[in-house]
Amino acid sequence: MAYGSICELETQVLLSGDLDSLDRKSLSGLQKDIGEVERMLKALIKSLEHKRLNP
Repeated sequence: MAYGSICELETQVLLSGDLDSLDRKSLSGLQKDIGEVERMLKALIKSLEHKRLNP
């Protein structure tokens, strides 16, 4: 669910950029932040899956 939400947020940010609702600096910063959160979320999911398979 959380991964789907981050993907939805990324889509909304990209659309805002396409519609010129965000300036390039803000768009770039948000994309960087979203990428960082996405990497952290993937690491958390991987860690939880590992713990589930190796209790």
